[in-house]
Amino acid sequence: MATTAELFEEPFVADEYIERLVWRTPGGGSRGGPEAFDPKRLLEEFVNHIQELQIMDERIQRKVEKLEQQCQKEAKEFAKKVQELQKSNQIKEAADIIQKLHLIAQELPFDRFSEVKSKIASKYHDLECQLIQEFTSAQRRGEISRMREVAAVLLHFKGYSHCVDVYIKQCQEGAYLRNDIFEDAAILCQRVNKQVGDIFSNPETVLAKLIQNVFEIKLQSFVKDQLEECRKSDAEQYLKSLYDLYTRTTNLSSKLMEFNLGTDKQTFLSKLIKSIFISYLENYIEVETGYLKSRSAMILQRYYDSKNHQKRSIGTGGIQDLKERIRQRTNLPLGPSIDTHGETFLSQEVVVNLLQETKQAFERCHRLSDPSDLPRNAFRIFTILVEFLCIEHIDYALETGLAGIPSSDSRNANLYFLDVVQQANTIFHLFDKQFNDHLMPLISSSPKLSECLQKKKEIIEQMEMKLDTGIDRTLNCMIGQMKHILAAEQKKTDFKPEDENNVLIQYTNACVKVCTYVRKQVEKIKNSMDGKNVDTVLMELGVRFHRLIYEHLQQYSYSCMGGMLAICDVAEYRKCAKDFKIPMVLHLFDTLHALCNLLVVAPDNLKQVCSGEQLANLDKNILHSFVQLRADYRSARLARHFS
Repeated sequence: MATTAELFEEPFVADEYIERLVWRTPGGGSRGGPEAFDPKRLLEEFVNHIQELQIMDERIQRKVEKLEQQCQKEAKEFAKKVQELQKSNQIKEAADIIQKLHLIAQELPFDRFSEVKSKIASKYHDLECQLIQEFTSAQRRGEISRMREVAAVLLHFKGYSHCVDVYIKQCQEGAYLRNDIFEDAAILCQRVNKQVGDIFSNPETVLAKLIQNVFEIKLQSFVKDQLEECRKSDAEQYLKSLYDLYTRTTNLSSKLMEFNLGTDKQTFLSKLIKSIFISYLENYIEVETGYLKSRSAMILQRYYDSKNHQKRSIGTGGIQDLKERIRQRTNLPLGPSIDTHGETFLSQEVVVNLLQETKQAFERCHRLSDPSDLPRNAFRIFTILVEFLCIEHIDYALETGLAGIPSSDSRNANLYFLDVVQQANTIFHLFDKQFNDHLMPLISSSPKLSECLQKKKEIIEQMEMKLDTGIDRTLNCMIGQMKHILAAEQKKTDFKPEDENNVLIQYTNACVKVCTYVRKQVEKIKNSMDGKNVDTVLMELGVRFHRLIYEHLQQYSYSCMGGMLAICDVAEYRKCAKDFKIPMVLHLFDTLHALCNLLVVAPDNLKQVCSGEQLANLDKNILHSFVQLRADYRSARLARHFS
């Protein structure tokens, strides 16, 4: 076939073609040569060559047919495209004409040109519908350039807004397929934002209208479905859902702020959010406070039920106030003492639950309140916290604890009020932390700040007053216990033994038991309080402890050996006083120890001892009172040396 193709030359002449074929065939020559003329061989070559030409002809024919088909197809497509372009141009031309006619028709009097005006209006409407339909089809095909062309034509028609509506509607088809409608909306707006500028001449207006459509139809319907079913039946779920939906809506709004939506997009988006939630936010704080009250009451009641405790009435008003004032001034336990069986009726779990509920309320209040209402709403939540945490729980526990403190002359009294003090201090810290962390940011720049601070101050002062009263009465009970120990264990013969030469003990049994008791109370005070409160209470206990021992020692007469034993007792008391770590208390016992030396010092040395560093500044009557306790005081020699 390649050889056959080589025989073709331009221009093609049949005789020359055959002549070239003969000359190329061995034995085909007619003028002699290396081989003689061979007609058979030449015939055979002609037959073969004819077959090759036939095959070549068939192939060429097929190729020609294929090229013809392709050419016809391309011609049709080209014709169609030309037709479409022509049609497109006729639309633009027609639109321009009908638009001008429509404007002119507006100026024509109706009575003379009603039929003309009607025809123009009909044509205007038909053409407008065709354009919108063309835009719709182009959008479904994804032909951005065609959409842009049609939108540009429709821009001068009344139906342009309908074109935008169609675009917005079709944009949302299949856009909400996930479980998160807010994420779907964000993705939709991002996609349209990239595309809308290639289609419309006013992309910011179209995008804003899409966002408005999403908010007012899709989101509003979703929010309503979520909230209406629990609005009346489940306040807790309603508040949580409202907070969640509002937060997610505002987060979506923040994402949309990055788009060009016109001049004041902040106001635009805020109005859209308000249109969705206004009916829910108008009475939000009423639902919040109502739920918080019922929830707080339930938490407290569940706790007291778990203790099988029926809350007793603490009473208010004139009589109760009078009792309180009398108790503060006299430290008398008014009314019968209540046995609390060691229960403080304070629960850290209850406190944490109340604070957690209030924290969530503050967070919702911050998010859902109008800025002008925020301080007032936050204050209402704070007053509920004060009511249930401070009054219904802490104050009730303090009142119950005060009623549970036994009288100072009770024997073997169990003193649980310090446990109340310890837990109350912990709760105060938690209460104060929430005040600073969650309430202060909401009211810091409003007049409500001073009101909240004043209310907090009043509450704390009221609590501290009751704590002080309870601690004071508890200290009295401690001193009362020491009195019982001393009365039961201390014997007159301890300090005036019958056999002065056979005293084997280092200190009396009464001293041992008192010191053991005191050390336990000191440790309990240190564990129950913190900071300066520990020092203040320990100083008060130390002073009372010293007064008790001082007065106790004044009741006995001391022999020489008894005086030595008293000095040993006081030395042990002084060791106990060191545990207080209060310099003043230790100084008191140092002085008492020095006074006890007057019980044993030789009469000739009394004046020297009394003028010593520790006793020189004491009143002479105090010194005399100790000297009088000596068994040998009435001897003329002793009286003469001390006079």
